[in-house]
Amino acid sequence: MYIHKKMAMLLCAVTCGLAACSSQPSYHAKDTEQLLKQHEQWQYIQQGAQHVSYLTDLVSIDGLEPIIAQAVANNPSYNQMHVALRLAYAQRQVTAASQWFGVDADFNGQRSEDEGTQYSSSLGVSWEADVWQKNADSVSAQDMTIASSQADYQGARDTLVASVMRTYLNIILRQNLLDIEQQRLVVLQNNEQNIIERYQLGLGDLEALDTARTSTASTRATIADYIEQIAQSKRALEVLGGVDVLEGLSVPAQMPNVLQPLAELPVQDLARRPDLQSAFYQIKAKRYLVDVSYKALLPSITLSASLSDLANTPSQALLASPVWSLLGNLSAPLFQGGALRAQVDIAKLNAEQAFWDYQDTLLTAVNEVENALGQEQSLSTQQEQINIALQSAQRSVANYQSKYQQGLIDILDLLTVQQTVYDLQAQLAQIHYTLQTNRIDLGLALGLGVSA
Repeated sequence: MYIHKKMAMLLCAVTCGLAACSSQPSYHAKDTEQLLKQHEQWQYIQQGAQHVSYLTDLVSIDGLEPIIAQAVANNPSYNQMHVALRLAYAQRQVTAASQWFGVDADFNGQRSEDEGTQYSSSLGVSWEADVWQKNADSVSAQDMTIASSQADYQGARDTLVASVMRTYLNIILRQNLLDIEQQRLVVLQNNEQNIIERYQLGLGDLEALDTARTSTASTRATIADYIEQIAQSKRALEVLGGVDVLEGLSVPAQMPNVLQPLAELPVQDLARRPDLQSAFYQIKAKRYLVDVSYKALLPSITLSASLSDLANTPSQALLASPVWSLLGNLSAPLFQGGALRAQVDIAKLNAEQAFWDYQDTLLTAVNEVENALGQEQSLSTQQEQINIALQSAQRSVANYQSKYQQGLIDILDLLTVQQTVYDLQAQLAQIHYTLQTNRIDLGLALGLGVSA
């Protein structure tokens, strides 16, 4: 009797000691809300910005919506994210099952020389009491992982739609550049014919003909390059759509205007970003796992009950006269070579890593918005100045053509101003395209999503 009391007191002391050394405060990462509040306002002031709810509200192009719908339905990378989300839900069910009791049934037969054939059956029920809420914390961690996967899924959708919009606009740009080069080619061919006709009238020589033909051949090479670029952009759009061929793809003649999305307070804009939401939920998931690792050091209580029977026939062995038993078990880890303590350290480091990942994502988000806002102003200024330069160059062409017809200037001077006009037209088309796609990037940076 004395020995049993002594063993009970020893077990109680060990259990209390483990509880005392394990009841450390859970790891708490730095406050993410304070990180958001560090950015009070954007550096740039917008002009002409408009409030929109979704990324697709920025531009209206006939035929674009069916392509977006097709991409969402068929894009392989996006659908992989969907599968990953479903896996997260399935893993959550596995984790939640640990909170329930388990039931096992067993039936077997054994034949021996002395006793003949004997049959046995058993039915067991076991349940681990979640005294410290360890299983509940594991489920909560899985819930946060699901929320993170949902944010990643939304982010993948937003990125996919933005890529479709950019690629579609790129096709329009390449078509516009091709039109400019074809117009240039017509003018250059006319110049060649004029040089030949003037020579036949004795008004000039053929020395400038080689220069004109050089420009013509170079333009033909550029045209061939743009034709292939258009084909590549269309194939890129097909890849995004997850199909081999896009049926009925129509390309507008002019670059559409993309609205400039309104940037509000940073804390409002950034909070909408899926990547930042995903990083935030990862922090919460890792915090729960830190608690789980601490609670793994504490004692656990398991209750089990069983029914068993033994008979000479299968029917009699099916729990006809069962023997029942009930067992309560209290266990606590005493020594595992520091493995559990190492798991605590690993969980804390993972939580710390999740915080710094959030910080990195936040800084990237702020940088993307600031860059897009700065680009908006820079590209708008460039577009305005190139327009002024183009108007001046077009006036110069008219003057030079008149002087050339009067024999006051050489054909090379006329070629130079003509080339300048088409170069400025191509540059203006490129800037206009960059400005429109930058607004799509700005909407993405501000967290404008796509309706589900």
